[in-house]
Amino acid sequence: MKKVTLFLAIILTGFSVTFAQKYAYVDTEYILKNIPAYEAATDQLNELSKQWQKEIDLMYEDLDKMYKDYQVEKVLLSEEMKTKRENEIVAKEKQVKEKQKKYFGKDGDLFKKRQELVKPIQDEIFNAIKEIAMNENLAVIFDTAGSLNMLYVDPKYDKSDDVLEKLGFKK
Repeated sequence: MKKVTLFLAIILTGFSVTFAQKYAYVDTEYILKNIPAYEAATDQLNELSKQWQKEIDLMYEDLDKMYKDYQVEKVLLSEEMKTKRENEIVAKEKQVKEKQKKYFGKDGDLFKKRQELVKPIQDEIFNAIKEIAMNENLAVIFDTAGSLNMLYVDPKYDKSDDVLEKLGFKK
């Protein structure tokens, strides 16, 4: 009988420990807004993006001018000249699209620059969150900045300021 009681007590204790997991949440948007290096990186990326977009826009304007000039002069050109001009327009269009892909494509320069500037900050935040979770024995930390829908959150479980403090930014 004592063995059965002891066995049940151990099992119930195990269940209560399992169900007593602790949870918390952070708001990564809030954290990022309070890190000056992130704001500087974002500003730098935006400026670079504007600069590259301006360059692409100018190239498209040149392409448009080439096409309009061709349309006006088309009736006066020989077949050979028409073909040559059409090929020039197609080559210019291809050049513009390649430049656009180089800057803004999936693995383009903007993506690489974002990886260079923002990823280290995001990694630092992740490591701080992980360390807080381990130190406070938290099972899960949710991010309220994402698409996670939380109908109610108790502010006492918000660890955003703890993360900022861990990163050296007092709030």
